[in-house]
Amino acid sequence: MSLETIDLTLMCEAVPHLQDINAVFERGRLTAVIGRTLAGKTTLLRSIAGLQERIEGRLELDGRNFSALPPWKRDVAMVYQQFINYPHLNVYENIAFPLRRKHQADDVIRRKVEQILTMVGLSGFETRKPSELSGGQQQRVALARALCREADILLLDEPLVNLDYKLREQLREEFRDLLVARTDAIVIYTTTEPAEAMLLGDRVVVMHEGRILQAGSPAEVFDRPVSEVVAGIVNDPPMSLFPGALDGRGIALEGGISIEAAPHMAGLPPGRYRFGIRAGELRMDGNTLRGRVVFTEVSGSETSLYLETPCGALAVQREGVHVYPHGALVHVGLPAHRVFVFDSGTGALVAAPLAGAN
Repeated sequence: MSLETIDLTLMCEAVPHLQDINAVFERGRLTAVIGRTLAGKTTLLRSIAGLQERIEGRLELDGRNFSALPPWKRDVAMVYQQFINYPHLNVYENIAFPLRRKHQADDVIRRKVEQILTMVGLSGFETRKPSELSGGQQQRVALARALCREADILLLDEPLVNLDYKLREQLREEFRDLLVARTDAIVIYTTTEPAEAMLLGDRVVVMHEGRILQAGSPAEVFDRPVSEVVAGIVNDPPMSLFPGALDGRGIALEGGISIEAAPHMAGLPPGRYRFGIRAGELRMDGNTLRGRVVFTEVSGSETSLYLETPCGALAVQREGVHVYPHGALVHVGLPAHRVFVFDSGTGALVAAPLAGAN
């Protein structure tokens, strides 16, 4: 059984916030909706919760009309990017609030609240008011309250975005077991982070400018993005893209750079294409390209280099912390067997690296 969105559309001053959204969200599976800011992710969740006005289309829950129900009759729990808590209640009572509304016994409430406090790392904070907590701790209170409610539909709108890096990494690991344990629930989790979508999602839905561009398993979406736009959304740093051409000798890139074509490109007609490669697939010990360092970013245990090359801008990712001065000249290897090929006009995928090719 499932929740189905049928032709959901929302236009505001001729600008589509949602356009023909047709998707199925199954029970017992976590659906990760990924997209950049203003992709329509929050609007989609608000539509499901019944909070979005002027929405066209239809919602069906387990085959029944869900659109006709007012918000207060929809069994939906939602966690927003910006935490929402009851300022006059302490942490324990904030989390227990939906259970008290259901008139559950005190011992049942205590057991559930203590369990969820441990899960979200708030044991020992029971008597504090939200104003006495950090922003990340307040977000965890809001998350814990939604989980305790055990609603039919659980909507999470970038719930980790306000947490510090270390806690975010920790909760990513724990979220999977925490949310999937709700086998009877429909769980929809929005994010701008590819790592979160791929780690948490049983199914991934890619949104852009109010539309769904692709939906499938994490492996399907990651290994075969249907377009340049999807490839940019599901990779961090975004996939680097170069204009070039296929000819009888191989791949000819800008700046007089040539590389041998790979087996997965066999059968493509000669002509102009766009070639893409992920930052983590590039080698710093190669000699295909020379580039100058424009910017260096260290995130956790990885270093991302942004280079200026004869072919265009290039992002390279390396494990570990590395220091490169601005303007430093580096040499990069571009393995052809890891290169994606896109149509130069439409941006649609025409060839993807073969599975297992290294």
